[in-house]
Amino acid sequence: MLTITRAKPWEEVSEYLNPCQRVYIIGCGTCATMLHTGGKSEVLAMKDRLIAEGKEVTGWMVIPTACDSLTRDALNENAEALKTADCVLVMSCAFGVQAVSLYSSKPVYPALNTLFIGREESPGHFVEVCAQCGSCVLAHTAGICPLVRCAKSLLNGPCGGSVKGKCEISPDIPCAWQLIIDRLSTLGQLNQLEEIEPPRDWGTSHSGGPRRIVIEG
Repeated sequence: MLTITRAKPWEEVSEYLNPCQRVYIIGCGTCATMLHTGGKSEVLAMKDRLIAEGKEVTGWMVIPTACDSLTRDALNENAEALKTADCVLVMSCAFGVQAVSLYSSKPVYPALNTLFIGREESPGHFVEVCAQCGSCVLAHTAGICPLVRCAKSLLNGPCGGSVKGKCEISPDIPCAWQLIIDRLSTLGQLNQLEEIEPPRDWGTSHSGGPRRIVIEG
């Protein structure tokens, strides 16, 4: 599984960095490197672009995993170069950006948009697999998530708009509920469709604010 990111439009990044003359750049050695959005090549390309725009790059690094405690250690090791920077530009997922913000007193700006958590279907092609809703329904839907796979996030069967097993949104998208029905049929569990999924408590999702959990030791 990877956190899927995409480069922000340059105009947006440029606006963030407008007050900053000296910039430090941070990339990520895991997801962003695999997706070619924040690895060494992309960080160096960003460095060249910033210099061409008249900025001074005080330094750069690619943290092996920008979203964990390695970030604090990496920032400490590069404290001098960071100290002279006006701000930090982070080429990682939003989690990595927040990790840098946690351990740095400098303004921290994202260079990427975080899209979703996904898996690689085929080389270079990623599909979302989990919305992290906090209330999993996979036990009732044959292990296929209707919140993610259905364009309308329907929980109690198809909408009726699909054509030949494809979503009405696009003929390239399989109807999630057709997939669920086919799998339940194969498993001999079609009777599960008779159980009505109650209205969701969206308070368990990100729409309910920052989620926390305490693991009792």
